Amino acid sequence: MKLGAFCVSLTVKDIHRSKAFYEKLGFHARGGDITQNWLVMKNENCVIGLFQGMFDKNILTFNPGWNQDAEHLDSFTDVRELQNQLKEQGINLQTEADESTTGPAYLTLEDPDGNQILIDQHR
Repeated sequence: MKLGAFCVSLTVKDIHRSKAFYEKLGFHARGGDITQNWLVMKNENCVIGLFQGMFDKNILTFNPGWNQDAEHLDSFTDVRELQNQLKEQGINLQTEADESTTGPAYLTLEDPDGNQILIDQHR
C-alpha cells in the first residue's frame, strides 16, 4: 500500500513560538500560511506541519500523489482505492472519501491506541 508523502501534523499553542523552536532544530518553512495559523516545515526528508487551533491532537498525515518535497508524482494510488484496500482489511474508518468524486479527498482513521491518521489527497 503506497500512502504518499508522510508528515506529522502537530497541534501547537503558539505557532510563532513553535516555528522559532523548530528553526533551531534545523527546520525551515516550506509551505502554509502562518497568518492562517498553519505552517509546513522541513529538515532534509523530515516534514512537520504546525497547526494552531485546527486539531485536537497530533495527527500522522499521508498525502497520496506527493513525494516528500510536495512534488506531484506521475503515478500514485488514489485515496478512494486506499479506502477500499483498508476496508477489505477490516479497518474501521472514521471519515470516508466520497467514492462518486475524483481529485482531492481525504479519509481518517485511528490506530489501536487512538492515534489519529489522516490520508489527505490534494489533487
